[in-house]
Amino acid sequence: MSEPISIDIWSDIACPWCYIGKRNLEKGLEAVSADEDAPEVTVTFHSFELSPDTPVDFDGDEIDFLAGHKGMPRTQVEQMLSNVTGVAANAGLEYRFDLLQHTNTVKAHELLHFAKAEGLQHELEERLMSAYFTEGKHVGRIDDLVELAVEVGLDADGARQALESEQYLPAVRQDQAQAQAYGIQGVPFFVIDGQYGISGAQPPAAFENVLRDLWAKRGETEDETEAAAV
Repeated sequence: MSEPISIDIWSDIACPWCYIGKRNLEKGLEAVSADEDAPEVTVTFHSFELSPDTPVDFDGDEIDFLAGHKGMPRTQVEQMLSNVTGVAANAGLEYRFDLLQHTNTVKAHELLHFAKAEGLQHELEERLMSAYFTEGKHVGRIDDLVELAVEVGLDADGARQALESEQYLPAVRQDQAQAQAYGIQGVPFFVIDGQYGISGAQPPAAFENVLRDLWAKRGETEDETEAAAV
């Protein structure tokens, strides 16, 4: 039995391209799962803060934030958000930048590590991104995060304790240090089997091709090992 292919994803739940990239990866995984010799894959999310200096309660909308953060004219920001909304729609996501509440995401990352320890990281990653980009929910305050945690089956008291104690902050910082070691400067960034990097929200076919190629090489290596042992 071949070892599963590992996919490690550095992302921020407040990154619009990360949600698109996540959805495209899922479509790629769904496609290869139908193969006769379907690759086995494990997916793990890692923390990356795009704007760690953002206040928890930002006074303004997404256009205000980007115009101030990037120094871009508001009309250019509006055009950029319209573009990403269209790309998201093609991925099956309905972005609502008019509802979005910009916030600091470090607590969301801490909660994701708590969810990982409880076996619910994927469920919470999806819930946080959906809450942020499509529902206009606040994902920076502890009370709001605990509510979302409960929705995916996490214990409210356990989630609150983890956030208030900053129990998983070192794990967040470790992810960020690893990203720096890899030279990751933008997200989403996918590390396949610890050796292949895919940057950006690539189309599903890009993931399909890499996974099929790696899985085929896994099979060839196993055949050679078995032949050598005979």
